[in-house]
Amino acid sequence: MRAETAGKPMRAPPRRLSSVASAARLLKLFTEGEAEIGVTSLARRLGVAKSTVHRLASTLVSEGMLEQNRETEKYRLGIALFGLGALVRQRMNVSTEARPHLFDLRDATNETIHLALLDGADILYVYDLESTQAIRMRANLGERRPALCTAEGRAMLAFRPAEELEALLSQGFKPRTRKTITDPAALRAALADVRRLGYAREDEQNEPGMRSIAAPVRDAAGDVVAAVGLAGPAQRLSGPAIALCAPRVAETARVISARLGYKAPAVF
Repeated sequence: MRAETAGKPMRAPPRRLSSVASAARLLKLFTEGEAEIGVTSLARRLGVAKSTVHRLASTLVSEGMLEQNRETEKYRLGIALFGLGALVRQRMNVSTEARPHLFDLRDATNETIHLALLDGADILYVYDLESTQAIRMRANLGERRPALCTAEGRAMLAFRPAEELEALLSQGFKPRTRKTITDPAALRAALADVRRLGYAREDEQNEPGMRSIAAPVRDAAGDVVAAVGLAGPAQRLSGPAIALCAPRVAETARVISARLGYKAPAVF
């Protein structure tokens, strides 16, 4: 017989994986003032056997999250954590600087506005400002979509190294709609259009009945780190509407890029 509260069954709390929890606790022991810690000290603070710490540390070393000083045999945080931290910092910086300009774009167009990051073969939505109109596109925060079939993904992929693009194109991906382009040659042409126009377009290739436009956001080094996207139903985002909205999307991306320290090369 299940215990119930207010007529609903009580759910058991989710079970924690003890090894994962221990690994997380181990990593959190390192601080700026104590960058290297030995096995004995780690075991004492975690309240586990030294053999357990050895196993945890060996696993974390193999994943690049810890490194071992060969001279002292003490451990320190690994380069993999630097990469993860840089991704979090990038997301926070871009989101903070982009926020007011995304709202301005949404208010000016009353279409759904996205901010997306590239993560491997996918995009990750980190902002979703929905249109107030009845028919509109929705995307949950943290949701992933294949980069090659989204305007945001293409806006970022178009500026990735050629070898990276070819590796991605060779993988292929499952179509999301009947209009999704999967042919590598057609995708190369679409990415070339992005580089020529400065923004990407997508016509019902990600979601039936929806079109989108996106432009790349660059950081101080000139690297593309995000994309601003505008999406709406195909009947509203007709050719003339896209011609009107595309410069606004590109300008929003340009302003956010400037806020991140990007200086566009002078045109003579």
